[in-house]
Amino acid sequence: MGSRKFDTRKRWVRHRRVRKNVRGIADRPRLAVFRSSNHIYAQVINDDQGHTLAAAGSMELKLDDAKTDVAKAVGTAVAKKALAAGVTKVVFDRGGYKYHGRVKALADAARSEGLSF
Repeated sequence: MGSRKFDTRKRWVRHRRVRKNVRGIADRPRLAVFRSSNHIYAQVINDDQGHTLAAAGSMELKLDDAKTDVAKAVGTAVAKKALAAGVTKVVFDRGGYKYHGRVKALADAARSEGLSF
């Protein structure tokens, strides 16, 4: 198993590769995900203006569930806030994380709440 430092570098490389192709504009802002070892956060960002349109995180929800269940709750919360801000279509930025586990749970919950990407 690799060291933690090496795994972080690999994520940075993947993140740069993803961000070359993923850009949030007014019609389709970017749904960015950040995952730490204990928490998960999501933001809907318009990169043209540099504004965050909606955000949600596990710190503000204060749930004491499994990490995947918390990620689903964050996906639902960010989707509701985005829909309230008038955003229905987004482009998904997985932040260099592999698309499985908590990242996938967040994305699926946001889709089921009404965001399309």
